[in-house]
Amino acid sequence: MVTAGDFKNGVTFDGGDGSVFQVIEFQHVKPGKGAAFVRTKLRNVMTGAVVERTFSPTDKFQDARIERREMQYLYNDGDLYYFMDPETYDQIPINSSMLPEMFKFVKENDSCKFVSYKGNVFSVEPPMFVTLEVVDCEPGVKGDTATNAKKVCTLETGATLNVPLFINVGDKLKIDTRTGEYIERAK
Repeated sequence: MVTAGDFKNGVTFDGGDGSVFQVIEFQHVKPGKGAAFVRTKLRNVMTGAVVERTFSPTDKFQDARIERREMQYLYNDGDLYYFMDPETYDQIPINSSMLPEMFKFVKENDSCKFVSYKGNVFSVEPPMFVTLEVVDCEPGVKGDTATNAKKVCTLETGATLNVPLFINVGDKLKIDTRTGEYIERAK
């Protein structure tokens, strides 16, 4: 059990209605008149929504243990994406609606993390950085570098990305999946 008076950044708790919240910000307020209270900013870990709530310091909540488990992405078949547990070799299908937008940078056999609560998977985290090959892009125009110009290229996963003009077909790029941005050419 955790009380609202014990809230710290990063604490996760069961909201009581099947939702799980993580404390982003908290502030203990002791006004001159009236009872003390805790003002919080919370993220619903299942939906990603951020809400602001106020609690009495004595309000009690059940701890929520969020599990992260390493899984290997195998392939997709329509709206289902199949992952394999590397320890048991069990294959688990996940609906495309549970995948983040940045999953477009994940290729087959990459490791991902299943995020679950009480055995129910509610999100899949791609690796932070991936290396992908450029399969299609327009050639850069010589001399057009003064404006920090960019061009669109297509990667081996089918995702498109804005890159500097010096990138060519066949280059391997390091990409940050948290922001979806080009970092550098991979060696």
